[in-house]
Formats: sequence, C-alpha cells, structure tokens
Amino acid sequence: MKITTKTYPYVDSEQLFTSVADGEWSMYLDSGVTAHNSHLRRKHADYDVLASQPVATLVHEHGKTTIERTNEASSSQARYSEDSPLDLLRGLLGELKADIPQEKPAYLPGLIGYLSYDFARSIESISSLASDDEGLPEVAMGLFPVVVVVDHVCEETSIVFCEGYPNVDVLVAQWASRITQVAARADSEQAFFDETRPCNTWIAEEISSKLDFAGYKERFNKVQRYIQAGDCYQVNLTKRFSAKVEGNAWSTYLKLRRSSPAPYAAFLKLPFATVLSNSPESFIECHDQQVVTSPIKGTRPRDHRSKFKDRMAADALLNSTKDRAENLMIVDLMRNDLSRCCDLGTVKVPKLFALHSFANVHHLISTVVGRLRADLDVFDLINNCFPGGSITGAPKIRSMEIIEELEPCRRGLYCGSIGYLGVDGSLETNIAIRTMVLKDDVVRFSAGGGLVLDSIAEDEFQELNDKASMMSNVITLG
Repeated sequence: MKITTKTYPYVDSEQLFTSVADGEWSMYLDSGVTAHNSHLRRKHADYDVLASQPVATLVHEHGKTTIERTNEASSSQARYSEDSPLDLLRGLLGELKADIPQEKPAYLPGLIGYLSYDFARSIESISSLASDDEGLPEVAMGLFPVVVVVDHVCEETSIVFCEGYPNVDVLVAQWASRITQVAARADSEQAFFDETRPCNTWIAEEISSKLDFAGYKERFNKVQRYIQAGDCYQVNLTKRFSAKVEGNAWSTYLKLRRSSPAPYAAFLKLPFATVLSNSPESFIECHDQQVVTSPIKGTRPRDHRSKFKDRMAADALLNSTKDRAENLMIVDLMRNDLSRCCDLGTVKVPKLFALHSFANVHHLISTVVGRLRADLDVFDLINNCFPGGSITGAPKIRSMEIIEELEPCRRGLYCGSIGYLGVDGSLETNIAIRTMVLKDDVVRFSAGGGLVLDSIAEDEFQELNDKASMMSNVITLG
C-alpha cells in the first residue's frame, strides 16, 4: 500500500462534516477556524481532520477489549481480548502499514478516538472508590484508511488515503462527492452560515450538580490537609454537572464552536454516546520523534465590555505568583514524564508562563519538548505520560488517589484525551476539558482547577463555575 493524496478546493469543514455528523463513528478534530474567524489561525490550529466509516473499531471496557471489523457483513466477526489496549491499538494501526511519501501530508490515515481519564487504571494501580455514573468505555478508537484534511493556511481540502486497502476507492469517492457539493455552494457561504445558525439545540429544565459549595469546601479542606502533610503539592479537584436534554447534538456543537472556538476541539459521534469537546489544551503531540506537551495552568475570565479591564485581567494572570507556581509544578511533572521516554538531554522548556487569550478566557500555557527514543513509539509515550499532569496534580499518582477518594463520580472521558494516531507514528491529543458527553439523553460535563497551599476555596469554586458556564451557556433552560 502507499499513501495517496487528492486535492480539492478549500471548503468550510463545518459544512463538510454536517453531511456525516449523524453517522456512527464519524469523527471531527476541529481547530476552531472557519472562514468567519480566520484571524484565529495559529500554529497547531491550521488543520481540521474529518473521518467516517472506519474499517475497524476498538472499544475497551471492564477489562475486556472488543475489536470489530465494521466493513464485514456480520457482527459475529468481533474479536475479544484481555491483552493491553495499547498493544492492541498498536497492532490495529499496523494494519495500515504503507509507504510514506517524503513530502507527506500534515495528517495521514490512522486511529481517531478517545482515551478516558479512567483508562489510567490500565496503566497505574488506582483504587476504585468513585461511582461510574457515566458508564462510558475507557477507550474507543476507529481505524480510518481515509481521512479528509482541511488546510486553513494553504486553503485547500485533501483526501488522504491508503491506496490499495480493500474498498478504499468507495470511501474516497463518497468524500469527493461531498467536497464537490460543498464547494459548489462556496459563492453562498454566508447564506449557508446564516441558514445553519444553530437551531434545535439542547433544551433542559435544569442543570444540576451533586456538589454544592459546602461539599466542595469540605473536600477543599481535605486537600489542604494532604498538602500540609506532604502527600502532594497540588490536586486538581473537579465538579460534575448534568442535565436531561432534548435537541440535536450537532446543532449544539455548532453553537459551542461559534461562541467559543478552541484549537483542540472535537465532535465524536459514537454508538453509545456523543462527545462535544471545546478543549483549548493540547496533551501530547509527536511528529518525527519530536514530542511537545503544552500544559495549561492559570485562568482568568475575559471582560469583553472593557478592553482596559480585559488587559488588566491578563496582566493579573501573568503576574500571579500562585498561578505561576501551579504552572511550574505541572511543567516539572511533565518534564519528568517525558524524561522516561525521551533521549537524555533533549527535554527542555522553550516557553514558560506564556499568555494565551481565547474567546472567553486567558490562560497561562507552558511548553515542554523532547525527542522520543528511537526504540519507543507513541504508544510507549502514552503509557509513560497518561493522563496529563495538568488535570491530576503533583505528584501524579498520589494526586490521582486523592481525587478518587474525594470526587464522588468517576471522571469518565473528562480529563482524558481525544485525538489522532497516524500510520507514520505521529500523535496529536488534547486534554478533554470543556467537554460534554451525551448518553441516554443526559449530558454530563465537569469543571475544576488545581488546588495548592495558598488556594482560597471561594475563589476556586468561582473559577470552576466560570469554566462550567462556557458549556452550560449552550443549553437553553426552559
């Protein structure tokens, strides 16, 4: 097999994905960039990746993995295994082994899906104390021999596929037809944008949470005692929200991405749930053995009513001793994680405490880089680094034990990772924060923040509610 690319006119990925959004295992890795907000283009947010109709799927839950060949007539072809999910994913990706061109596309065919936060139980020994009210599989990945890449810099759309893979021509022809149809509407793009203003978005009678301020304060105080006792330096404590909703998930996602575009967003339509992620945070990227992780620690809400007050909020974040200390703790943790699988002397911190301003919040983001050892691959990288330190605390394992003790519900997909693993050994994943999961007409989402010794309970509680409002605002109460 070989990797082949067919290039087409530049189309809006939102329009293109609409035609497959209701199909099971349709995947949209979204940079948040559209023709209407092209000023958002930035490094690592230049491409969208679309995929549908995987040739195989892998789902891991309750210690057992199911691999199903979705291009076969009978579901009896499903294979069950108790082997390591990462080893099984490695084998599945190997089925797309193909000659990689010297000038390869930005994204290649491969695996797309998620690893839930609770997948960490397959890597580390963490006790099971919290209830699993979401009931999601710990891993869900599809194998895609065809992906569509929308390039916002070169302004072109490409179908990238494994030429020679069985029946791949049919998938390519289907995507080519969709692209052609969307391109034909290019002259009326504004009309399309207006016509598809999100309607039939989620409606709920109420959005509830089992954790009020009194309950949060009790858990906050326990974290403080653990810090004072020397168990940990920082713990990321979160709060779960839920609502029974009616309406269309894709329309709701359009409302979310238009109101708050994010560079590591995603929409996943799965058989058992629908995922709407509006994440601003990258977990790990790896291209040609070069590894990058960019933890976020430090948040301030933006003030769109006053440029002066907005600038003041950004400056306050940049100069916050507490936020810089939180950020540095996680940078040190990620340096340690990368050092376990990168060449000696290559792990560095090229950016520390960089201010990034998104649609509704300011964040402090640092960058840690390294070069993956030649004898390891991206599955080893995941095994050594998952989950991201920014959503656990430090030290990682002890913080996760404290989280399991104090948070009443398992996190599920929240704080896990959504992303892509390419046939060339590349990897791009987010931290699944600002992420909503719809299952059985109930949407669940969470928000939280890192607690350190000088944290103030009232401030932390307000911050997590501010973060949650970015998601709750797309649900109409009535």
